[in-house]
Amino acid sequence: MASLKADNRRAYDHVGNYNFRIEIEGITWGSFKNVEGLAAEAQVIEEQNGDERVQRKRPGQMKYSNITLKRGYVSTPYLWEWWKAVREGKVQRKSGSIILQNDHGLEVMRYNFFEAWPCKWKGFTLDGKGTDSAVEEIEMVVERWERIQGAG
Repeated sequence: MASLKADNRRAYDHVGNYNFRIEIEGITWGSFKNVEGLAAEAQVIEEQNGDERVQRKRPGQMKYSNITLKRGYVSTPYLWEWWKAVREGKVQRKSGSIILQNDHGLEVMRYNFFEAWPCKWKGFTLDGKGTDSAVEEIEMVVERWERIQGAG
């Protein structure tokens, strides 16, 4: 296993957005070409007491955006079966991780998401003259996520 010092990256160097893997319920999915939607925001509650001239603001409920995973079509049916179950009214909530890696495949940062289930599946755009891979997308609802700094 490569040592952390062999990363060639200084502490203040940026990490590339191209080296990541996805885990869902302990199964590693390294073949995704794109992950979007990792965002959260706090609802802002505004209040004013009596004739006070200052409007107070405090955080309210947290809202987490849906996460979209895109990948070239592969013949493993895991994500399709998960979507199909939701379509049939059998929601299967799952947890997983989006893992950012360094140049040697060591974990730099991890976003763990919880209570996810697919709310949208999008098939390929096909083109008889094209040269791109067939790409499918799955959009997941997540109830919350957390960020954990890795050792790399």
